[in-house]
Amino acid sequence: MILNKQYLFILIFILMSGFVRAQNKQGIYVDAKGVIRWEKNDQEAAFFGTNYTAPFAYGNRAILKTGITAEQAIKDDVYHFSRLGLDAFRVHVWDTEISDSLGNLLNNEHLRLFDFLLAELKKRKIKTLVTPIAFWGNGYPEKDERTGSFSSKYGKHDALINEAAFKAQENYLKQFFKHKNPYTGLTYQQDADILATEVNNEPQHSGAPGRTTEYINRMVNAIKSTGWTKPVFYNISESPKYAAAIVKADVQGHSFQWYPTGLVAGHTLKGNFLPNVAAYPIPFDTIPNFANRAKVVYEFDAGDVMTPIMYPAMAKSFRAAGFQWATQFAYDPMATAYANTEYQTHYLNLAYTPSKAISLLIASKAFHQLPRSFKPDSETSFSAFKLDYKKALSEMNTADAFYYSNSTVSKPVNAQKLQHIAGVGSSPVVQYQGNGAYFIDQVANGIWRLEVMPDAIPVDDPFAKASPQKMVTQIDWKNSAMDIHLEDLGRAFEIKGLNTGNQYTAQTKTGRFNISPGSYLLIKKGVKSLWKAKDAYQNIFLGDFVAPKASLKGVFVKHQSLKTASENVDLELKMEIFGLHQKDSVYVELNNALGQWKSIGLKQIDSYQFSAIVPAEMLKPGLLNYQVMVHQADGKYRTFPGNVIGNPYAWDKLETESYQTYVAAKNAHLEIFNSEQDRNNINIYNPDWKNNKMEFTSNENPLNLELKLSMNAPEKAAIMGFQSFIKDYLLGRMTDLSGMSTLVIRMKSNLKNAKVKVGLIDADAHFFSKEISADPDFREIEIPLNQLKADQQLLLPRPYPGFLPLYYQSPTKASFDLNLIEKLEVTFGYSDKIQPVNLTISSVYFK
Repeated sequence: MILNKQYLFILIFILMSGFVRAQNKQGIYVDAKGVIRWEKNDQEAAFFGTNYTAPFAYGNRAILKTGITAEQAIKDDVYHFSRLGLDAFRVHVWDTEISDSLGNLLNNEHLRLFDFLLAELKKRKIKTLVTPIAFWGNGYPEKDERTGSFSSKYGKHDALINEAAFKAQENYLKQFFKHKNPYTGLTYQQDADILATEVNNEPQHSGAPGRTTEYINRMVNAIKSTGWTKPVFYNISESPKYAAAIVKADVQGHSFQWYPTGLVAGHTLKGNFLPNVAAYPIPFDTIPNFANRAKVVYEFDAGDVMTPIMYPAMAKSFRAAGFQWATQFAYDPMATAYANTEYQTHYLNLAYTPSKAISLLIASKAFHQLPRSFKPDSETSFSAFKLDYKKALSEMNTADAFYYSNSTVSKPVNAQKLQHIAGVGSSPVVQYQGNGAYFIDQVANGIWRLEVMPDAIPVDDPFAKASPQKMVTQIDWKNSAMDIHLEDLGRAFEIKGLNTGNQYTAQTKTGRFNISPGSYLLIKKGVKSLWKAKDAYQNIFLGDFVAPKASLKGVFVKHQSLKTASENVDLELKMEIFGLHQKDSVYVELNNALGQWKSIGLKQIDSYQFSAIVPAEMLKPGLLNYQVMVHQADGKYRTFPGNVIGNPYAWDKLETESYQTYVAAKNAHLEIFNSEQDRNNINIYNPDWKNNKMEFTSNENPLNLELKLSMNAPEKAAIMGFQSFIKDYLLGRMTDLSGMSTLVIRMKSNLKNAKVKVGLIDADAHFFSKEISADPDFREIEIPLNQLKADQQLLLPRPYPGFLPLYYQSPTKASFDLNLIEKLEVTFGYSDKIQPVNLTISSVYFK
């Protein structure tokens, strides 16, 4: 009897073990061909999301200084991740904050917050790739703290070759992967939502290749000794010279990154950068076994670019290259996104950068819907996705979902089956006067959930020098008009507030209503609804809503004056004005070169857009000065650009600052590059920063700076050069362009007949160039525009990693059209003789 009971217990144990294993098949594996698959059904997997640093380093310190708890900040941001359709999270754990010099794990506040973050992500069904070693200090953008960790002791270089450092990392990894998350009660191995690990962040290997393979295998063995059975990835893009040694290691896949527009330009980059993300070629395909490894992107971003088209384009290129995981770096915590201090060169947050955030949502859908290793027919239109640089528009249009990053005229593919809308601006189904993001989702027949974010007001360049004291984006909680055209909802419906404190109720018979930020139910007339705020919907609850407090104070004018304008041609001034009240009035006060004065009222185009037409008779050759004046309903004045309070006509007014535009006489030259004025508008190509030099010097006139580029130790056929965004020079002279026939460049070189290539890039990324030569004396060299021929342009700023393409040539043919030109490119070198060569440029213009 006892024996039979023992057999029964054994049988039950075996059956239960099989049941548990079946239940636990929620993870992934890498098959023999290097494809990431779901354990539950062997289907291919794809994951798209972001990096996020709130538990660690400056991200954590900055949040705490705002008075917001790190836990609340994490909850808020993870909710927004779910609204953006993200299902992947990755961050390099700051081991320097959770370990000592011997690699012992410190169970401290940073580790606790990391565990809290993982638990919150789990609630929203977001999967994690954990990278336990970062090597970094914890200071940036501040100074590093002395934490006493093994990374502080050895640094990245020694950590990859030093035996004592190896042992410390092995010790750390063993303790890290045995650690149990107090919020889930699970180790990272047991947590089904932690899918894989990447050993470390951006290792830069040196020394013997065999030592590299040994290091990786020892780290992998340390991880696996804890019972870890999930995939292990190792970075290959950061040490391409050691690729063969890395591929020999016992890992299931390799990680890559992509920064296609460089990093830390110090200002917002202008122009069409879709060529920089046209493709992601991988140079390691010839290495044995690489083809059998899975590929993931641990970090990517188009640094210093605000135009919301880059993420879907990158998602397209990632899928074409065979990647199955991609996580942007890095999402700004909402608590600190007002200043963009964490990583100056990156800027992404649903509340503060709504169009970019919606483009990330569209990119996530593209990454999941596009087949792995597919061959795109077009760079701007693929499957259900469309990109339009000129309209700053990313768009996804399927039978059940319609997403757009800016206003669009596209109609839904199937209005009757439409279930999900997300956008910024207006479309044929939603007209909205605010500029924040909104989400409209069908909960049931005749019942929809509406979520409206507050308006984001850009007030400063987010990529310029950052400071917690400098606000780059303000928030306006504005009550704005919305008009919804949904067949399932009809034109007559009820609006009911859902989020905490939102008591708003209203009815519309026309589909038009006014709305403030919050979450709402839209209920079709005649439909009964039992849905409540606490009811679950997909990965959220209906009443969920997170947004920053209003920060816009007073009136603010955002306007960039044109560099030049044409004589005796009407000039349109466009600007954004924020913080106006209904009875406030705004106008422009002008003073031309003849000393004539004129006041012109500004016409409101939409909620924030205003314009005024300066009549032709005010456009006289010389300088046009003007100020924008706001006459508030209470009688007070504000004058811009100085934002000076007080009567602008008072005798003791001190305000002298004004907007300025130079008015060009008929047939005047059109300058497109000025070395002094464009010092911060140059993207340089310099393949040898050690020996090559860029400087601004003076020759004939000490008041005029000239750009000098020098290759002091060039290799054979080496080149150097730059691109400059010139569209701003053209905007006020568009009526003159038809008369321009020649491009003139004033330059010299240290060599006689030094080969130089000069060209122009249009808004559709076509490049037209001509080869000329420079001599030791300054000369004005004329290039007839009809002699420019289609060519391949440099990809600038240089994409990283460095193995990515240097050149791009548009796959489509086009004729040269000066009206579409946006950039100037100049390169030199091209010599088989190895000798120092330089080029000095003072100006470039059309005539």
